[in-house]
Amino acid sequence: MSEPVRTPINIYTEANPNPNSLKFVANFMLMPEGVSRDFPDIKSAEEAPLAIKLFEKAYVKRVFYMSNFITVTKDEDVDWYEIKGEIVTIIKTHLEAGLQILTGKEIKEDNHDEVSETDLEAKIKGILNEYIRPAVEMDGGAITFDSFTEGKVKVLLQGSCSGCPSSTLTLKSGIENLLKRMVPEVKKVEAVGV
Repeated sequence: MSEPVRTPINIYTEANPNPNSLKFVANFMLMPEGVSRDFPDIKSAEEAPLAIKLFEKAYVKRVFYMSNFITVTKDEDVDWYEIKGEIVTIIKTHLEAGLQILTGKEIKEDNHDEVSETDLEAKIKGILNEYIRPAVEMDGGAITFDSFTEGKVKVLLQGSCSGCPSSTLTLKSGIENLLKRMVPEVKKVEAVGV
């Protein structure tokens, strides 16, 4: 009986606006559509064996899983050219061994148990999903609607967006302006958990 044919695993990198983050992209999906996991430290990664392996390197400060990529945020005192190859090897070796990137808890979509949402909240979420999320994902991050009260939209920025010098500019000049234009009730946009 012959071994099943395995597709070779390829990992390439993509830069993003955060100079301390790099996107490590696989040639297949790592997470189901619409699902992401953000690990700001090794304690938060107890059910993420690949993230734990990455955190064992002192220069790794944050790990984010989404779609077909893993965004790694490094210590600013280390240059990417010194560590990029090592990170690619860790990711590729883990995946080639057929190991899971998450264990334990079932992977579910990031749709926090929907409390009945207003039409305005639904409209804001729709705009975030259609116009903003794809651009943020291309940069190795994720944006999630948190709340809308008294004209203020709160969003959660994850992955390369966390700690990115340009995330505040993106939030104010891009996201806030678009939402204000498309939903006049929106007066302000803030990031939570950054």
